[in-house]
Amino acid sequence: MRPSLSLVQPTLAVLVLAASAALLLMPVPADVPAQLMRAGGLIVFAVGFWATAAIPEVLTAIIFFLIAMLFAVAPAEVVFSGFASAALWLVFGGLFIGAAVQRTGLGESLAQMLVGRIGRSYLTVLVGLALGCIGLSFLMPSVMGRVLLLVPIVVALSERLGYREGSRGRAGLVMVTLLATYMPSCAILPSNVPNMVLAGAAETNYGLTLTYGRYFLLHFPVLGALRTLLIVALAWLLFREPAQATAATVEDAPMSGGAKRLLAMLLVALAFWITDFVHHVSAAWIALALAVVLLLPRVGLLPMTVFNGGINFGSYFLVAAILGVGAVVGWSGLGTAMGQAVVEALHLAPGQPFFSFMALSVAWIALGMVFTVAGLPAVLTPFAEHVATVTGLPLETILMTQVNGYASPVLPYQMGPLILGIAIGGVRASDGARIMLPLTLLTIVLILPIDFLWWRHLGYFG
Repeated sequence: MRPSLSLVQPTLAVLVLAASAALLLMPVPADVPAQLMRAGGLIVFAVGFWATAAIPEVLTAIIFFLIAMLFAVAPAEVVFSGFASAALWLVFGGLFIGAAVQRTGLGESLAQMLVGRIGRSYLTVLVGLALGCIGLSFLMPSVMGRVLLLVPIVVALSERLGYREGSRGRAGLVMVTLLATYMPSCAILPSNVPNMVLAGAAETNYGLTLTYGRYFLLHFPVLGALRTLLIVALAWLLFREPAQATAATVEDAPMSGGAKRLLAMLLVALAFWITDFVHHVSAAWIALALAVVLLLPRVGLLPMTVFNGGINFGSYFLVAAILGVGAVVGWSGLGTAMGQAVVEALHLAPGQPFFSFMALSVAWIALGMVFTVAGLPAVLTPFAEHVATVTGLPLETILMTQVNGYASPVLPYQMGPLILGIAIGGVRASDGARIMLPLTLLTIVLILPIDFLWWRHLGYFG
């Protein structure tokens, strides 16, 4: 007799809690660094409860901070380092931008334009959104910024099509927007943080400079274009439902004065985001500056009472905790230890390029569940040369397998932009898992083998 599905989640939660408690409370063996074991217990708790969703994600985040301090897992400046991160302040600013888009009706106005251009067929809407997300990836370097810009518009589009909060149709539109905003951008060098971390670490550690064109040619045809088709197909299969809007609900209405002002502000912010290579001002401070303008008396578009309602600050603490997880993993040495252990466990050897490529790619996907995708290249790059020696493959090839890992998050908690987008989009984390888990499976059994053939065609295996 099969166990009831209602028992699976609490059972997994109890197992996670037991494993975490064992690592935190049991005596530390003489040959194991104390911080390594304590960090392991903390990470097992946080990742386990985010993955099982046994309690609300933000509550897991707060408990993460509590356990870290009670058990002195790491110094406070490490545990709470996420609050000093530019990424978190990008989230903070973005929460107010999203609120303004909804309050002024700008999202609804832009959604009207989209309905007129891409139609009301669920498939054509998915395709149009995916293409728009990829196009913006070439212009705007911040995944978080693109999510903050696009998701409120997609929510309004969902409303125009009759997909209410909690509906399958809205979940599919939001998830395609989020996945097509991040995953294809991993094939466009300056379009997200993990890419830039990898590029910087490769140059710092090995003097290897990644070039835009070579990187794009290697990754975009398969990880970018082909996987986007897969994302759209999965969303159509899993979430499609007929549009519920009537003709009267999709008639164009004039854009309000507040919406026009906000659109002008967003265009100015977008111009600064696109030209960050000139002025070197972080996307976070641009978003924060826009939030300040939106809150200014008489000038802005948001009342100060928005702090008391209308802003979901839970995602702010959740992202801070996720960044803290990465910091604890790095500070404790857990990342390096786990990475080396994985390499040894894979039994890599020269003369097996397909096995090495698949084994490393799948291992990096799995480790991304611990390190989160943003921290993966920082952890893996330092021992890439050792892996290259063991496998007999070029160093650049080993470094590029990391992209397969961080471009393939398994669950939403691994990425701040996904968490924020899900919160703004009004969809459940389980909706994210519903499409991301089969996408991960198809990536391993379909996308990665095709990717290997493409890499071999380009000469990356010697």
